[in-house]
Amino acid sequence: MIGSKRVLAVVPARGGSKGIPLKNLKPVRGVPLVALVGEVIAQMPEIDRTVVSTDHDEIAKVAEAAGIAAPFRRPETLSGDRIGDLEVLTHALLASEELDGVIYDIVLMLQPTSPLREVADVRACLTKLVDENWDAVWTVSETDSKGHPLKQLTLAADGAMDYYDPAGAAIIARQQLKPVYHRNGVAYAISRACLLDQKSIKGARTAAVVVPGDHVSIDTLWDLELVEYILSRRSAAVDA
Repeated sequence: MIGSKRVLAVVPARGGSKGIPLKNLKPVRGVPLVALVGEVIAQMPEIDRTVVSTDHDEIAKVAEAAGIAAPFRRPETLSGDRIGDLEVLTHALLASEELDGVIYDIVLMLQPTSPLREVADVRACLTKLVDENWDAVWTVSETDSKGHPLKQLTLAADGAMDYYDPAGAAIIARQQLKPVYHRNGVAYAISRACLLDQKSIKGARTAAVVVPGDHVSIDTLWDLELVEYILSRRSAAVDA
């Protein structure tokens, strides 16, 4: 618990990833991505229960070996690549409550595809939600100025190029750009009422915890290589 709030951590890990087949089982430094989440959870006494939401038996097996319960399987209707986090988390919450006979006040989503997460950042997300009474809190990273919306371009079918946002024509130096942020997948803390009543993972009152440093959300094999590189650099810095 955190305060008087009971916390359910949900690890979404379906088996049907198209970019990298069985992505959630891919190893980083020899440990499957889904199992890495277990290492973080083991350091967080605030979490009352952790479950994996998966449709794949091998992912469930690896998760259980890492201390993440797999008491149910995600139904086929929630296993496609067009299914949103809301549907997955709502199913996991209600299924867990029915099995456990308790009500969970907070759902903490920990995606296996963000393996560079630190316990302190996850804890900060939970703490901000409870202490400041938000509907939801997400971790985010500041977007590099090269990826800023005002620097993006579009191409028409005939090849003609234009600004994604017409205001981009006025941008000369990056100092003119107001910082923007993107989800990094480290943690999402969401109140039960936000999920079930507002039917959203981003409620009417949602805040962010800005996480500094390198964070990679894995979608491609290159992302996996990048994570390995970042970790090797961190190890070298510690050993130096």
